[in-house]
Amino acid sequence: MKPAVVLLHSSMSSKAQWATLAAQLADRFHCIPLDLQGYGAAPFPAGGADGATSYSHTLAHEADAVSHAIDAQLAADQSFHLVGHSFGGAVALHLARRAPQRVLSLTLFEPVAFHLLPVEHAAHTEIVSVVGNINACAADRDATRIFIDYWNRAGAFDEAPAPAQEKMIAQIAKVRLDFQALLGEKATLADIATLTIPALVMAGERSPASTRLLVEQLATALPNATHMQTRGGHMGPITHGDAVNPAIIAFLAGAKTAAD
Repeated sequence: MKPAVVLLHSSMSSKAQWATLAAQLADRFHCIPLDLQGYGAAPFPAGGADGATSYSHTLAHEADAVSHAIDAQLAADQSFHLVGHSFGGAVALHLARRAPQRVLSLTLFEPVAFHLLPVEHAAHTEIVSVVGNINACAADRDATRIFIDYWNRAGAFDEAPAPAQEKMIAQIAKVRLDFQALLGEKATLADIATLTIPALVMAGERSPASTRLLVEQLATALPNATHMQTRGGHMGPITHGDAVNPAIIAFLAGAKTAAD
């Protein structure tokens, strides 16, 4: 039986972002790319529909949905490798802490676990300011522009084709819930340090200060972590797969050997 690899994507994306990596891993692994809530074919979180102000979205909600999807494809006691990018990386961290006995290894590309940033650090102030500006926008288009430009570069949203802009605007409501879940998480670096499984923590060389610091913190906190920087920025798994995918494949091959 091939070992399983669960792949979790970033906000405003879908499991399709992992298509090339999954194809490259297919000979040796059973790949399970999943859509996170509100993206791809996955339903929007029920409690957050129609902008319900009383609903509080959490990473536990996301992990519940991922766990159900995994259990639909694997036996209840079957272990798996876990790969996550951005929001998917934060969900992966939560899931790994919840079920450490099932996770064989953890591969994270800039997990946006902003709750781990020191509140007094400029990187924390930066992302809180970005989230505040997004939430303060009356128009979804303006909020989406702030989000896209932060993770890419100034002007990136306005340069995108109109159909792409409309698709992104349609997902900004879920992005707001993602940020709510990230900033509301209570886990600390001490909690993360209990994860002794092999881990690969990656960052892009042109990424924002918030995620660069997070990757450095995680590489130190995780007892069995490898830290790597790649070409590109925060969206490296999508824009620079030629650099990111080989590193993930090599790490998983080593983790598989260690698990055998």
